Amino acid sequence: RVQLVESGGGSVQTGDSLRLSCAASGDTPTTPNSYCMGWFRQAPGKEREGVAATTSTGDINYGDSARGRFTLSRDVDKKILYLEMSDLKPDDTAMYYCAARGAITRDLMFLPEHWTNWGQGTQVTVSS
Repeated sequence: RVQLVESGGGSVQTGDSLRLSCAASGDTPTTPNSYCMGWFRQAPGKEREGVAATTSTGDINYGDSARGRFTLSRDVDKKILYLEMSDLKPDDTAMYYCAARGAITRDLMFLPEHWTNWGQGTQVTVSS
């Protein structure tokens, strides 16, 4: 089983930036880039939604809410996934979760039920 630990959340003002990190450990595949990782978020009373994810071959996809403001990157050697968030808005307030799994097709990438490993989450709060 893969353990995922998120960090980097916090309380910021509208327009600020944050960088989230997700460190993977445990039963991670020995071949770098052989598993997919992604970020999801969930606001109170709302469903969990996909923010950004990368396939095992490095193909990065963004959800509508993240496109143009967030940047996903991955340090393969350190097994860390980063999410650089800029121009944050109050609507970005949510618990942000890191997820990992084996290969996944693009059409399923932002469906939470298809991811098998989850972190505990890191809270991001954006005030106006």
